[in-house]
Order: sequence, then C-alpha cells, then structure tokens
Amino acid sequence: MTTVGILTGGGDCPGLNAVIRAVVRTGAKHGFDAIGIRDGWLGLVAGNVEPLTDYSVTGILPKGGTILGTSRTNPFKNEADLQRLRDNIRKFGLDAIVAIGGEDTLGVANKLSQLGIPVVGVPKTIDNDVAATDYTFGFDTAVSIVTEAIDRLHTTAESHHRIMVVEVMGRYAGWIATMAGIAGGADEILIPEIPFDLDEVTHHLRVRYERGKKFSIVVVAEGAQPKGMVEAIAQSARTDEFGHVTLGGVGNYLRDELEKRLDMEVRVTVLGHVQRGGSPTARDRVLATRFGVAAADLIRDKDFGKMVALRGDDIVAVPLEEAVANLKTVDMDLYKIASIFYGG
Repeated sequence: MTTVGILTGGGDCPGLNAVIRAVVRTGAKHGFDAIGIRDGWLGLVAGNVEPLTDYSVTGILPKGGTILGTSRTNPFKNEADLQRLRDNIRKFGLDAIVAIGGEDTLGVANKLSQLGIPVVGVPKTIDNDVAATDYTFGFDTAVSIVTEAIDRLHTTAESHHRIMVVEVMGRYAGWIATMAGIAGGADEILIPEIPFDLDEVTHHLRVRYERGKKFSIVVVAEGAQPKGMVEAIAQSARTDEFGHVTLGGVGNYLRDELEKRLDMEVRVTVLGHVQRGGSPTARDRVLATRFGVAAADLIRDKDFGKMVALRGDDIVAVPLEEAVANLKTVDMDLYKIASIFYGG
C-alpha cells in the first residue's frame, strides 16, 4: 500500500481544500492511503500528522483556507530540522509527498526532490507568480474579491468627488492589481514591474478632473514603488524564514503624495487578508480539483520531482526546478490594455 503525505504551506488561499479532497479521493481509487501533514513543512519537522479519509474531506470543497493548517516554515534553515523531517518521512512510512504551495513551499519541495525524496508539487498562490503555469488556483478568487471592492468604491468616490487608492496584495508581481484594475475600471494601476512616476500619475488624474470626471480609482500593488526608491515599502524590517519582509504602506504613501500635488481629497483602502478569505470561485474549485487529480496520477505513475501546471486548458507536468526558477511577472501586453484608459 502506498502512503501519501499531503501538506499546504505558505499563505492560505481559497481552493486548498479542493486540492486536498481531490488527492485523497483520487488516491483512494489508486489504492493509496493519505496522511495529512499539519501546518506545512512544520508538521513534517514536528511529526504532527493525521490520517485523511473520505470522511475527512466530505464537504470541504467550498470551504476557504485549509483544513490542514499552514505556516511559513523552511526546514532548510538548519540541519537539525531537515534531519527531523527525513526521520519523520521514514517514521510515518511516506512513499510520496504532495506539497501544495507557492514559490517558497515549492522551493523546499524542489530541494527535497534533489535529495531523492519523492515529491509532487501543486501551485497555489493568490499572487499568480509561480513560473511554468499559466494560472495558480486562488488567483481568480482574489481578483473577484478585489474587483467587487473596486465596484463598491466607485460609488462612494463619485458621490464625494474623491480619489480612492486601493492597495492590494501580490508581493513583487502585479497580477492582482492588473487584472482586478482592468475588470473594475481603475483609472490608474501601479505594479511592481514598472516603477511609477508620481508626476505622471498626478498628470493623469488631473486630466481626468479637468475633463469633468471629479473622482478617480487608483489600484496599487503592495510591491509597487516610485522611481528612485531602492526598495518596496514594508510594514517592518522583520523577515520570515524565507527572508521576506511584510509589504504594505504604499497606499498611504500615495495618498500623502497625491494630496500634496492635487487639490482633492484622497482616501486609502487596504484590502489586506480579505483577498485570501472566503469560498473559492467556481473556476478555482475546478482548477484546484484538476490539479489534485493530476498530482495523484503522477504519484501512481511514480513521476516525481514534478509540479502540475495549467498550460492553455491542459493540465501538464513540469519539473519542479522549472517552476521555481524565476518569478512570473505581469505580461506587459496585458498591462498596456489598462494604460489605454489612464486620464480618460
């Protein structure tokens, strides 16, 4: 009997439970036993696991978050943790691990694969910044949430003749800002891929005002920064186990700068973790389910060291090392579509 460990690492997002459900149920058809690893790689270091059965995954498809819990744990931070992880793999008789996560979780999976541990990856992140796949699950839900927020802010911005700055997640990729900004009809979209010119942004907003449009919506990704600034604005200098700072604050920075330049009231809405919460959209449920089925199939075929990915409308397997080789940033052709409407 093959025993498969399943873990979810990094930030939570809608669709994680759909993957878990699909791996467990498809695995059962292949004759696998499933073990849930609690709190990402931390659970494998600490030996915190639980059996996953058909009953365990009943009713979890529409549920947000992850029933297994998650953490930003890097077992490669010290040799003792890595050794405990390897010991626990043997202790629990794991023949394979399904690692569901973003660039950090999959980076650990890739390193473990290079050490000969059988691992299959599933790409998860609301940021949509994992390479080698067209989309990650969780992204569509986040974009839908942000789009709805922009729609709601339009009415209050227009009523009060205000500029509304909407700060969204995405770290160093502007996918959420770009897609939700286009969908919500934003008047300016600022992303990490292109340092923004404050004078240019001010000009666009002033042109709108002079054309009789007395309000504007500015969507800014948390990792965006003005030209000349060396690093993105962070909430603090403290880093997680993968060396990341917690980004945030560019919205307030923009408010202060725009109010200096424009005789208009500027308000900021920081959507924060609401972008991660709630039920996944239908698209994310289907994509997550397809990923989970494909991951179980890779284990059946003993095709390890791979990540399942979406290419066009096909689910394919790609090497983990390809998936973590670089950050997938915004397609500039897509961003140019948004820029057509600036100052309009």
